[in-house]
Amino acid sequence: MSKLKILYVTHEMTPYVEMTPLAFSARALPQIMQNKEMEVRVFMPRFGTIKERKHRLHEVIRLSGINIPVGDEDNPMIIKVASLPAAKMQIYFLDNDDFFGRKHFFHNEKGKFYEDNDERAIFFGKGNIEIILKLGWIPDIIHCQGWMGALMPMYARTVSKIEPVFRNTKFIYTLVENQFDETMNPKFSEKAAMTAQKKEAFEFLGEPDCSDFYKTGITFSDAITIGNQEVDESLIKMAYELNKPVLNFIDKDDANFGETHLEFYHSLLESSVLEKK
Repeated sequence: MSKLKILYVTHEMTPYVEMTPLAFSARALPQIMQNKEMEVRVFMPRFGTIKERKHRLHEVIRLSGINIPVGDEDNPMIIKVASLPAAKMQIYFLDNDDFFGRKHFFHNEKGKFYEDNDERAIFFGKGNIEIILKLGWIPDIIHCQGWMGALMPMYARTVSKIEPVFRNTKFIYTLVENQFDETMNPKFSEKAAMTAQKKEAFEFLGEPDCSDFYKTGITFSDAITIGNQEVDESLIKMAYELNKPVLNFIDKDDANFGETHLEFYHSLLESSVLEKK
């Protein structure tokens, strides 16, 4: 099998953030691909619990200084990178102190959902695109995981100036159980919109809950993987109804976990080549 450029987009991955079992599969899969000599990178938010000294983060000056528009505000994005020695793999952290520099993830110390979780997700979704454009590194596969990863495929497939960049890239979205019960700000679509963007981008994002993020990820990705056995059956049904290739759940400890995913990646790319012919 040929060497692939693979990007993983997630909001949790051990040893940095461990909220749900996703953190462990999100670590296992990139490491397996790295061991198979694929070209692998990971993007995730730099939450305030991720300590620079402990995890040896350092700023990537050439990638920092980008402003990410969220609604009417421009928000500076700083990129920091760490390397997992065991995997020899680079993790890129999207940093903005206002959005991520706090001690908790999506709920405060009293359990209240952060009012700006909508803006944090938008910042992350847009920021991932901007890093790729600045790097000039276009992945063959972009595998997005968790609710915060749902917006990246949407932006890649609905913004006219971005679409050509990802013409040959396949987006994969991993479905997991619902990760929050609240709904976002009803002005979400207004804050998230970009210039020359298709209207269908926000079909499910009027006042979105977690399931609506998942539906957006399904709609704009090329294929779906099932991340655990607690996924809402209606979401899996939606993926099949949209004729998306679906990789059923396989445990990260299964001996075939990595090989099954790699075959899935190659099958998507090969089917795309056949379609073009």
